[in-house]
Amino acid sequence: MSRELTAKGKATRRRIVEGAAEVLRERGVGTVTLDDVMARTGTSKSQLFHYFPDGKDELLLAVARFEAEQVLEDQQPYLGRLESWEDWQRWRDVVIARYEAQGDTCPLGSLFLQVGRSTPGARAIVVELLRQWQESLAAGIRAVRATTGPGAGADVDVDARAAALLAAIQGGVSILLSTGRSARLRAALDQGIADLRRELDPAPPATPR
Repeated sequence: MSRELTAKGKATRRRIVEGAAEVLRERGVGTVTLDDVMARTGTSKSQLFHYFPDGKDELLLAVARFEAEQVLEDQQPYLGRLESWEDWQRWRDVVIARYEAQGDTCPLGSLFLQVGRSTPGARAIVVELLRQWQESLAAGIRAVRATTGPGAGADVDVDARAAALLAAIQGGVSILLSTGRSARLRAALDQGIADLRRELDPAPPATPR
């Protein structure tokens, strides 16, 4: 929205978006109507169109932005402090738990199928989500590299490694959405982190027998 909202207005708009997100997750984008959203959020039609003048498409974009923010928020605090290999393991566990709980449905993916890639703002939401996610992974790689010995991992292309890890996650998630099984996602994350550790920490402590 272009006009500035009051604190109360922002809270009301967020309540509508969160309520719409709940309905969309439960019933799917294709079957939910604005009446469903109004019933869930206790909102009148005039109030709904006050915050979303362009109707359902504008509301769907707002929900897509909210869901994108949730993808990153659900990985916190670990995504923001990947400073040790233990932190990376905790982050890995959180990512897998999130997508296993989600199962073979993807609220964000379903929204973009409904809104369409050509809808203004839709692509920008995905681009920004992936940018923030990749930057957080790159920051984590730099953090663990800084704790290793002098020169260790100096030739690692941090941004490329972060991009590859993110792509591996997305590939695993795509298979999970198709099959309902998370084995490939687990393998992609485990292999990606193991490869990264070998590059950054060439002589890790021996595993106790």
